[in-house]
Amino acid sequence: MSNLPNNFSQSLEISRASQQKLPIVALESTVITHGLPNPQNLALAQDMEQTVRAEGATPATIAVMDGKIQIGLSPDQLERLANARPDELIKVSLRDFATTLVQNKMGGTTVAGTMFVAQKAGIRVFATGGIGGVHKEARFDVSTDLQSLASIPMIVVCAGAKSILDLPATLEYLETMGVPVVGYGTDKFPEFFSTGKDLPVSVKLDTPEEIVKFARTHWELGMNSAVLVCQPVSSHMAIPADEISAVLAQVSQEVVEKKIIGQKVTPYELKRVNELTGGKSMRTNLDLLLNNAKLAAQIARAMVSYEHQQKVL
Repeated sequence: MSNLPNNFSQSLEISRASQQKLPIVALESTVITHGLPNPQNLALAQDMEQTVRAEGATPATIAVMDGKIQIGLSPDQLERLANARPDELIKVSLRDFATTLVQNKMGGTTVAGTMFVAQKAGIRVFATGGIGGVHKEARFDVSTDLQSLASIPMIVVCAGAKSILDLPATLEYLETMGVPVVGYGTDKFPEFFSTGKDLPVSVKLDTPEEIVKFARTHWELGMNSAVLVCQPVSSHMAIPADEISAVLAQVSQEVVEKKIIGQKVTPYELKRVNELTGGKSMRTNLDLLLNNAKLAAQIARAMVSYEHQQKVL
């Protein structure tokens, strides 16, 4: 706690878990502030924390509120974040922390924002839905998530990149920046709403223990990138690739026609995809988020166990 900058605040639960070297999983908050409507956003946030706890780890939901960058939210803070008005909220990536603090607003942290804060707090495992990437509508529109994955050593559990993106270009960027893309139980890159069909991962691993050993080896060699662990959505909740591709093409065209740019693109696209699929995409999104939280907790537990064994040896 004393090593954190002044603008950071760590909950007592996270402080104790950190001091006792217990497994901790970082959770983002843009899914609460910009990803899902109320009341689904609050229910999901609570369910993700409970899923992490059920696997023997401590959830650290990260957000900006009450004039601080908060690491671990109380039930009251979680509820206030979920119920906040849109004009009270900022989508917080790396450039947006100072703005949010100076304006004394609340903010949901993106993948990049969450990774930045988690690293400051010494948290090494993070669960999200899908990472950002290269946008189809404008190739120069590249998510800050990718640069953070290239520079922050952390295990990030996701369901691939959001399928509204240019997935081949996103994978090329990750390869160029030396980020290992691990397929959990699969040799195909998951495509968020679908399990994946054509794009390869860089390595297939099948257990949390294998992931921890891989990540530790990667970092011990001197690499500084994250290890991106991609878990496919449950097969019974997946939307067939052919079905979702037509929807994505329509939404991408709408973005261009309406001249939507910057941080407004992804929230608009996800909302429209949900509307056009009759709510199916939201159900899929909720399922994969909970699955990723569960796997991340298992990995965090395996990491603590691995480090304990290394000390004994």
